[in-house]
Amino acid sequence: MLIKNFYSLEILKECTMVLSCQNIHKTFVDQEVLKGISFHINEKDRLAVIGLNGAGKSTLLKIIMDQMTPDDGEIHKKKDADIGYLAQHQDHTSSRTIYEELLTIKQDVIELDKKLRSLEHMMKHLSGTELEEKMEEYTRATHLFEQKNGFAYKSEITGILKGLGFQEEDFQKKIETLSGGQKTRVALGKLLLMKPEILLLDEPTNHLDVDSIQWLETYLSHYEGAVILVSHDRYFLDKIVNKVMEIESGHAMLFDGNYTSFIKKRDQVKAIRLKEYENQQQEIRHQKAVIEKLKQFNREKSIRRAESREKMLNKIDVIEKPVEVDGKMRFAIEPSVISGNDVLTVEHLEKSFGPHMLFSDINFEIFRGERVALIGANGTGKTTMLKIICKQMAKNKGLIKLGSQVSIGYYDQAQDNLHPDKTIFEEISDSFPELTNTKIRNTLAAFLFKGEDVFKLVSSLSGGEKGRVSLAKLMLSHANFLILDEPTNHLDIHSKEILESALSQYTGTVLYVSHDRYFINKTATRILELSSKDGLHSYPGDYQHYLIEKEKEGTKKVQNAETESVSDTKLSWQKQKEEDAKRRKRENRLKKIEQEIEELEAESTKLDEEMCLPENAVNTKKLLELSAAKVRNEEHLETLYEEWETLSEETE
Repeated sequence: MLIKNFYSLEILKECTMVLSCQNIHKTFVDQEVLKGISFHINEKDRLAVIGLNGAGKSTLLKIIMDQMTPDDGEIHKKKDADIGYLAQHQDHTSSRTIYEELLTIKQDVIELDKKLRSLEHMMKHLSGTELEEKMEEYTRATHLFEQKNGFAYKSEITGILKGLGFQEEDFQKKIETLSGGQKTRVALGKLLLMKPEILLLDEPTNHLDVDSIQWLETYLSHYEGAVILVSHDRYFLDKIVNKVMEIESGHAMLFDGNYTSFIKKRDQVKAIRLKEYENQQQEIRHQKAVIEKLKQFNREKSIRRAESREKMLNKIDVIEKPVEVDGKMRFAIEPSVISGNDVLTVEHLEKSFGPHMLFSDINFEIFRGERVALIGANGTGKTTMLKIICKQMAKNKGLIKLGSQVSIGYYDQAQDNLHPDKTIFEEISDSFPELTNTKIRNTLAAFLFKGEDVFKLVSSLSGGEKGRVSLAKLMLSHANFLILDEPTNHLDIHSKEILESALSQYTGTVLYVSHDRYFINKTATRILELSSKDGLHSYPGDYQHYLIEKEKEGTKKVQNAETESVSDTKLSWQKQKEEDAKRRKRENRLKKIEQEIEELEAESTKLDEEMCLPENAVNTKKLLELSAAKVRNEEHLETLYEEWETLSEETE
């Protein structure tokens, strides 16, 4: 493979292209996966690469990353442009913690921080020219440290980890103890910290809950570099991409705009191509009929005309017939028995694992014909609740009541209902012994298992293949109450659309858990939100209506908070007013007491002087009167002194 850099300054001035793929071909054994794929992306472009499972999306990313060699074609990238790549599956092992793993990306910042501390220490002991040189070096290092966000890199790491769904207590978990999904989130966090100029992400939302996906949407929307995304999350794509490329039968179709815009344009182009093909075929049939008629006349002039028309016909550039990809699942389900109107009643449901309370006092009802989406953050207990309803897990407390003639069809995201040692054919035939071999094969063909594929062991299947087997069993069950746990996981976009259509036409009742917002928006008639803090809340309508209601709730909370704040302010002001009044009263009383003390002390002095007069010294009656007045005066003074001390302390 040739990977070339753009060295010409003239080229760089004329365009902002950072990556270009030209005429990429790739064949595996006898299957040509990529047939002349060409595209380019500019700075800040967000390109979505979509297509059926096996269409070659991940192969294209690996070719760009030089992890796979194309059979033909060239890849050009902007000089010095760095590329970051997130593969679907991570098998990274490390003895480091999650936080330490992300710190490795900031090693240059850490070393620069150490250098700054070292320079600060050295400058304390220098003077003159040496000090000036070190100060210049310190200034340059500080500037570089600021450019690298050195003063906030720890906060940046924490923000990314929390954004990707990790709690602070998770930061010290060892990488080697994490699940595959957690490792993928760590790898994504490292990439976002690196901030490469070109970011390649293969299914980045697979292991994220809705809150984390929304955080990633915001992050990527403001990302300074270019992004290439392989994703089946259509809502996610609608939010952030400005280009969409679909790979189908090895060929690529590329349009500007988000996913919804692309679908409209793609379908228009396909309709035009089909019309062009049909018009040309009609014209060819017409010309052949005319030629045949002219030949039947068997005259020299008519034969020459026929030959002339034949030559013109042979020169026509025949349009290939647009073909539907033979890779679309066919799924339709209809209940064999109609249930009663009350399908499910849940009252005061509680579940805990040891001291950890997952949820408590959960109450809700589901009625016939509803399609209810159960949403919430990871760890709130959504899957557990479905398993309790399906009697695959015990509850701690509460009532679960199924309505009249309700039959459950359960889809388990972990595919635990499949037997790993059975073949696909045996999985179906053992579950539905009344089916003929022909019916089983036709059913499996509808779910893309044909020929010898039906004899594959379940243990050898991919996640998407296991999902299709489970959906086949669900269809054959003819249940009237479907309980689905993440039914769109591992399905490509076309398969999701088929499942959406099937559920929308289904006359039974559906309760499902999903983080696929596009799927929820297409299928849900009601949403139940489960929160570890607020319990369960019901919202009628689809996902867009749910968002509107949540926004109203948020606005109401803000208004209530503002009202409370105003009320608190009023209370504070009233309290302050009362305190000010008390303080002024104390101060006035203090002044009055001081004045009284001054007067009483003057009075005591006067009494002392009077008792010392010669004429009073020999007048016993007068002395007794003066002495009694002095005692009363002193007692009053003592009382005033005590009151003054108390008020003085309160005032201070």
